[in-house]
Amino acid sequence: MAKSSGGYTCTECGWQTSKWVGRCGECQQWGTVAEQARAGASLARTTRAAAPAAGREARPITELQGDAVRHRQTGIGELDRVLGGGVVPGAAILFSGEPGVGKSTLLLDAAARAASTGARVLYASGEESTGQIRMRAERTGAMHDTLYLASETDLATVLGHIETVDPALVIVDSVQTMASDQVDGGAGGPAQVREVAAALIRTAKERGTPVILVGHVTKDGSVAGPRLLEHLVDVVCHFEGDRHTSLRFLRTLKNRYGPTDEVGCFEMTDRGISEVPDPSGLFLSRPGAPVSGTCATVAMEGRRALPVEVQALVAKSATPNPRRVTSGVDQSRVAMILAVLERRFGARLHDQDVYVSTVGGVKLAEPAADLAIALAVLSAIADHPLPHDLAAFGEISLAGEVRPVASGAQRSSEAARLGYVRVVDASVETLDRARRKAGF
Repeated sequence: MAKSSGGYTCTECGWQTSKWVGRCGECQQWGTVAEQARAGASLARTTRAAAPAAGREARPITELQGDAVRHRQTGIGELDRVLGGGVVPGAAILFSGEPGVGKSTLLLDAAARAASTGARVLYASGEESTGQIRMRAERTGAMHDTLYLASETDLATVLGHIETVDPALVIVDSVQTMASDQVDGGAGGPAQVREVAAALIRTAKERGTPVILVGHVTKDGSVAGPRLLEHLVDVVCHFEGDRHTSLRFLRTLKNRYGPTDEVGCFEMTDRGISEVPDPSGLFLSRPGAPVSGTCATVAMEGRRALPVEVQALVAKSATPNPRRVTSGVDQSRVAMILAVLERRFGARLHDQDVYVSTVGGVKLAEPAADLAIALAVLSAIADHPLPHDLAAFGEISLAGEVRPVASGAQRSSEAARLGYVRVVDASVETLDRARRKAGF
């Protein structure tokens, strides 16, 4: 799209216009169009070539040493898994997550583990005082002499602390609370966030010191501030979890040094956050007697296979419009499965209330859980419990077919490891056998 030579620019994407508008014509963001400080003249300037500084000349890739940029472990196995093996020197890492999910607690633990090796770590917070951070450190056992705390909101002062302490790791909590006096606007504005992030990332690259930035999120779960922030950093991690459960998941949305399909599992306790290397038993219930309406499946969280139990309850509806209540599964997906069961397999559900839920608060978004949901519903209708050692996974189509899903061998292997000897994978005859067994 051609850009006009006006005096207003979008702080998100750089789109320009000759007059102020409330909504950007390029990225469609509201309230991001601001007046340029220097209109016209700065756009007409031509950047001249300059000689590179000594020691920074372009060199053949085969002559560069790769040992200096190896991953360095943080001491937290689940965090190292998500980062691709650890923290890379000079890397800029962005941590995002909802308020109260445990971002600061996890990073304080990572800072303490790095300080326990004798390395200097700087934890700069613009949201808490040093006394408040110390209280949390005493509660979680993160007290070390080489862990330095600073409560600052000025970017220049934070950079001064980095020069003075000379840390091996820097944590800034959070980037939206920092501000520079060289940029107009308050802390958290697009211009301030862009300047603060650029300065800290430049410091990380020049000194070879990894910098971890904590970022706030908006109502829709995306990182607050300009989209450019996610492009500037090397790694973007999202920390998520339900406040009503202790389980937390750490996912990578971007990683220049490793895979982006790894998931780390943590548990929030009174002593802080502890990693969960094997979370298989968290999403399963083992009642003494078999219960109808339950079926186990194996979900893939990144490269990790997690057995999850799906529970269903079917009851006679007392209203003209039967209820469809779900927890942990996609409601529209469940509605589709119920329609397939009623139309293709003769299950009577039009006058029944159906409740479908997962155990442990885990969320199933992949279609591989379709078969387990269908078997749980059929088991609830017939009031016939499925065997304890049965696990099922597969995608159900509108035609009633069960389609194969990805990572079938890994799912079957994980189910067998936990004692599920009857693994029902994707096959066309699966629901037919379940229908006949249920008496339809």
